[in-house]
Amino acid sequence: MPGGLDALLVYADLPGKHPLVVMTHGSSRKMEQHADVSPWGLLPQALWFARRGWVALVVVRRGYGRSGGEADSLHGGGCRRPDYETVGNYSAEDLRIAIDYARGLPVVDATRVVAMGVSTGGLATVALTAKAPPGLVAAINFAGGRGSRADHDVCDEDDLVRAFRSFGKHSRTPMLWIYAKNDKFFWPELAQKFDAAFRSQGGQDQFVLAAPIGEDGHSLFHHVSAWSSTLDAFLAAQKLTVLAEPLPEIAIPNVPLPAGLSEQGVHAFQSYLLLGPHKAFATSEHGFGMSVAQMTTDDARSKALENCKHAAPNETCTVVSVNNASVER
Repeated sequence: MPGGLDALLVYADLPGKHPLVVMTHGSSRKMEQHADVSPWGLLPQALWFARRGWVALVVVRRGYGRSGGEADSLHGGGCRRPDYETVGNYSAEDLRIAIDYARGLPVVDATRVVAMGVSTGGLATVALTAKAPPGLVAAINFAGGRGSRADHDVCDEDDLVRAFRSFGKHSRTPMLWIYAKNDKFFWPELAQKFDAAFRSQGGQDQFVLAAPIGEDGHSLFHHVSAWSSTLDAFLAAQKLTVLAEPLPEIAIPNVPLPAGLSEQGVHAFQSYLLLGPHKAFATSEHGFGMSVAQMTTDDARSKALENCKHAAPNETCTVVSVNNASVER
């Protein structure tokens, strides 16, 4: 919608009103990829909350994907003279707008609101707590920060630490901060500086340094099983457990497997079936590639083929599934 924020609402059809979690994305180092951000990219995290009785609202911030307005990257002074406090506050306004919108939904209990963000969305979440909207009872920062231009290289670390210190002056919302030990965007020593600066001014966070995961721990947010128990424990400590037991996981759709997949390929295809549109799955003789949560079906096809060719560069790749529907060869 022109001028509006693209969003995705996910919840279980249960009686009564339910607590709200508003969550937001990170930002690729490649500016051209900011136009590809879709709320469907956070579907697994939204489902995690929905299975626990929450209403999950995923919001794409201004200037990303299909959301209108100017991107937050235009409000931070750039890499030469960054102003991370200003850009964090600018991003936080989109979370505030989303919360205000959700208050009017009949399924939402506006007295119990949690905000959650990853990377630049994590910084936005920390900024939000410094000017907490009514009903915000907790917040979660996954690998929050900004200004990463290469592995272990951030534009003006001192200003980024200063921003966290400034947010800590007014933030009194209980927070959970999770960073992986092998995060290459905001590595442990830097993340601990963020934490110390935030706490030095009265900010309240539980800092968790999670085990290494993948080639770059900045991807931790996308490995839901790796942080599920940590987040369950945090919500329980804040008396925010809604259901005694989570609802059953979503069943994998009964879709025939593409021929010739390895065990790894079968697992990847089953994961693909549960992820959001627009999406495609491609295979070759010995490889496969997929693409999910794209802006168009054509984008998904193209990127699935690209990923397949990367996995098997000397083989011919063919799209075999689009949005869970088989494609005839």
